Amino acid sequence: MAGKDKTVSGESGKTMQTIVNLWPYMWPSDRPDLKMRVVWATVILLAAKAILLLVPYFFKWSTDALNGKLHAPELLPTIMLGALTLVAAYNIARLVQWGLNQLRDAMFASVGQYAVRQLAFKTFVHLHRLSLRFHLERRTGGLSRVIERGTKGIETIVRFTILNTVPTVIEFLLTAAIFWWGYGFSYLAVTAFTVWIYIWFTIRASDWRINIRKDMNDSDTEANTKAIDSLLNFETVKYFGNEDMEARRFDQSMERYEKSATQVWTSLGWLNFGQGVIFGLGTLAMMIMSAIAVQNGTQTLGDFVFINVMLMQLSVPLNFIGFVYREIRQGLTDIEQMFDLLEVDAEIQDSPDARELKIDSGAISFRNVHFAYDPARPILKGISFDVPAGHTVAVVGPSGAGKSTISRLLYRFYDIQDGTISIDGQDVRGVTQKSLRAAIGMVPQDTVLFNDTIAYNIRYGRPSASQEEVEQAADIAQVGRFIKSLPEGYKAMVGERGLKLSGGEKQRVAIARTILKSPPILILDEATSALDTGTEQEIQAALDEVSKNRTTLVIAHRLSTVVAADEIIVLKDGGIAERGKHHELMAHDGLYAQMWSRQLEATQAEEQLKKVRETDDLGIVVRRAPAAE
Repeated sequence: MAGKDKTVSGESGKTMQTIVNLWPYMWPSDRPDLKMRVVWATVILLAAKAILLLVPYFFKWSTDALNGKLHAPELLPTIMLGALTLVAAYNIARLVQWGLNQLRDAMFASVGQYAVRQLAFKTFVHLHRLSLRFHLERRTGGLSRVIERGTKGIETIVRFTILNTVPTVIEFLLTAAIFWWGYGFSYLAVTAFTVWIYIWFTIRASDWRINIRKDMNDSDTEANTKAIDSLLNFETVKYFGNEDMEARRFDQSMERYEKSATQVWTSLGWLNFGQGVIFGLGTLAMMIMSAIAVQNGTQTLGDFVFINVMLMQLSVPLNFIGFVYREIRQGLTDIEQMFDLLEVDAEIQDSPDARELKIDSGAISFRNVHFAYDPARPILKGISFDVPAGHTVAVVGPSGAGKSTISRLLYRFYDIQDGTISIDGQDVRGVTQKSLRAAIGMVPQDTVLFNDTIAYNIRYGRPSASQEEVEQAADIAQVGRFIKSLPEGYKAMVGERGLKLSGGEKQRVAIARTILKSPPILILDEATSALDTGTEQEIQAALDEVSKNRTTLVIAHRLSTVVAADEIIVLKDGGIAERGKHHELMAHDGLYAQMWSRQLEATQAEEQLKKVRETDDLGIVVRRAPAAE
């Protein structure tokens, strides 16, 4: 029991902390106009509740006037003592109260949406500040869902806490005060006890229903996942003739969903029934008390009607307590996850005295660099090398040797554990990340394009570039002619992740993007390894053009692309096994020569297989010709 109390206390503490974290967005220090909107919305809220409490009074006075027993307060003007006038006032008060509620919501709308925008923007910016390690370990879809649910959670809290729960509490307090002042403590006691039991039952039942609804949502997600997975693998299902098996798997998930959904609706029925019974019994008790008072002559028929109308008005917001409680609880949870995300510290941060990187010649230096993603598995073990200004240095080696890690360290996606990496004598850890990355251009192996136009993707290298500069970069990257041949030209959409373009076309667009950036330092990270031999040669010509007069670091898989490099560094097991020019390494007949021989054999085998296939295809055509006649 003590453990449960401790858990509840912890949840309450986190909830309060979430509300505290949210408050600056609801009461923004730099937006006095929004603060005034909050003030005016509060004033309108109180005015609406005051008028709402007048509505039963007008109904009471109308009833007494029609019954000939009106004892209206002296402050009521004589002109309003007529029954028809009171009936009109009753309806006008209802209309005014409804209008004030709408005005209150409209006044508060900009405050809530400002909070949504600011918190979403802050989270988005924070996510871009976090390290590459964080993003590799988290699913992008999961992060987007956290932002989506968090922003919706803010709207939920605003709508249900400020625009629903707070007005309900105020209405209950005013109703209780009126009953106590006008009819005695017994009416206050019955009202308070009824509402307390009502809320207790609603929260307990809602907690029960939340678990049932969670099971329903899980079943729905499982069924949806299996359906999408099956449809995405439509051909595989057909290959193996497993339509019936897929249908059974889907139906099993839907069966669980059916049971959970049935329980959700059944539990809702019990919740509504229980709420009705509790409030009905409370209303019955107060109506009997009032009826007895009317018979005894201590109350009028108008009092009897007044009490009934007050309870009916109070029942309207109470009917939504279960829904509001569930939504607020979910909203707080979603916002809490968003704030938890904001509390994640960036692994790589600029030092307090970080300076702008000043490029003189663009020379790169690695000195005794040690690095490991996991301390138990070192990747680089004290490597040292230089890339002189304007020169091209290639890094090759077997898979897992640490080639791509070098480019990530130079970009400072990670910090090294020991040693130094410098550009023109400036340690990359002592300069701002923004200035460092502005000086480096990257053409990666896996080129990912934005789902936008070709022009947008090229201009991404320098957003301020003119259309003429974009086209010039495309021509240098040998992709300009292809773009102009498209019906929409530079306005053609590339599709999700650039899937409407071939591998070579995507790579040329990426090269054009880097050309437009015009960086003094260039990194080519296995830029042609995923392409066929013919396309690779065309891309390599474009890359050679780009790397002229630039300090270039080439991370290579295919050795044929680095033959002309000023120096080739061969990595093995996190260290430098060999280094030198191509002919020197071949003469040494070591690891590089072995890798060259294996790749040469693989290339020759590939070309031989291609010739066999071409001959085979020709033979098939010749053999089929007589049959066609």
